[in-house]
Amino acid sequence: MLNYRRTVSDLCRQYPEGEARALARWLFEECFEMSQTDLLLDKDNHLSAHDLDKLQEIVGRLLRHEPIQYILGHTTFCGHRLLVAPGALIPRPETEQLVGHILASLQSAESPAGAFRGTVLDVGTGSGCIALSLALALPESSVTGWDVSPEALAVARRNADLYPQAKLVLEQCDILCPPPTDRRWDLVVSNPPYVRRSEAAEMEHNVLDHEPHVALFVPDDDALRFYRAIALFAQAHLNDGGQLWFEINRALGAETARLVGELGFTAVEVVDDTFGNPRFIKAIRKE
Repeated sequence: MLNYRRTVSDLCRQYPEGEARALARWLFEECFEMSQTDLLLDKDNHLSAHDLDKLQEIVGRLLRHEPIQYILGHTTFCGHRLLVAPGALIPRPETEQLVGHILASLQSAESPAGAFRGTVLDVGTGSGCIALSLALALPESSVTGWDVSPEALAVARRNADLYPQAKLVLEQCDILCPPPTDRRWDLVVSNPPYVRRSEAAEMEHNVLDHEPHVALFVPDDDALRFYRAIALFAQAHLNDGGQLWFEINRALGAETARLVGELGFTAVEVVDDTFGNPRFIKAIRKE
């Protein structure tokens, strides 16, 4: 009979044991509302025929390296439940850290981050995870999310509908060919495509085979194309003193920081993630 232990055993054919156990626990908790205690009490041995069929189907999809977030249709980001679908990247923990750094940068002894009343632009919003998290954390602000992909925007709009209190506007826009505008923002953030094509061989199948390549890859000979385009746009459309934040390819931290500085930004800072990897850039626009 297919139960938790058999599920772990089956998943170990494709995943390391620790990851297989984590996937199995996640699956049983989300799909069958079974806690770790329930599993210790062998309640997984009493699944209905319908649930057993469902479990078998999901295990088969996991064995084909389909991400569990896509299978379940949702994930958690910055404490919020978000819908996910193959048209948009699955939000990562590193990007949660980016949101945390941004909120910390807006906070002072005199004013909490939540009091920020500025305008925010998230370029390449994908599922809307950054834009929505900032809109919820900064209720006095106005947030705009741009993406070139209609599929990604459809996911972002479904997420925005879950949190109607958020002041979030979503628009289709190609930052490589942005429309003329006189709009200005106080903060621009982006987690753009930054994986070089030559790095694809190092990636896991669940990412490479299922997540949208348009949101992942850039050519090796122009790996900073999105950072260049976004920084140029931000230089023209950030208010004086406005912040520019990026998530970056950890192998290109120095090059990305140098590019941002050459385009006129000051106080350019490379910020490490929790594993000590150069993962983010903060910069300030000054007249």
